[in-house]
Amino acid sequence: MLFPSGEAGAEKQKNPFRTGSGYFRALLQEGIMTCRVESSDCLKRILFGFTAGFLATLIFHQLSVWVLWIVGVAPFAPFLMAVTKPFGLPAVISLAVWGGIWGILFALIDRRFPAGAGYWVVAFLFGAIFPSLVALLVVLPLKGRPLGGGWHPPLLLTAFLINGAWGVGTGLILGVLSSRFSRGRDIPA
Repeated sequence: MLFPSGEAGAEKQKNPFRTGSGYFRALLQEGIMTCRVESSDCLKRILFGFTAGFLATLIFHQLSVWVLWIVGVAPFAPFLMAVTKPFGLPAVISLAVWGGIWGILFALIDRRFPAGAGYWVVAFLFGAIFPSLVALLVVLPLKGRPLGGGWHPPLLLTAFLINGAWGVGTGLILGVLSSRFSRGRDIPA
């Protein structure tokens, strides 16, 4: 169980603004523990999650980069086609593959997000926080760039907004896939 039973526990579960990593850690543990690989529902969630994250990267993430690039905030252009290592994929496709991997994680825990508008807030925050932190604190240093991208405000704002848009897009696409191809969940309101 995610929270203690009773009214106080139910209230905590509905609050998307609960602070601390404990909330998302509990979501992750609950999502992974309830997903059995032999279950066809779990396999669908994994496939739908990857597909939703992949498509959300190409649509929501990259269109957000484009808008921020046009207004002069984003320090890089959208739809970069530069070849990446080690597989020689264009950068935008490499990003989309990683978006798909993040989408799997998203799909494993999104059923625990609050209903209604709270779903979209948590979807945005999931995308804005977790992929951004990994990119800034792990990926950039592995590529020989400064930790946090040098903590430049335009880069931080861009990362937060484009990854938040990815989270909302992943939730939307996941909802459409889930409602169209399974008996499971409806699109969140």
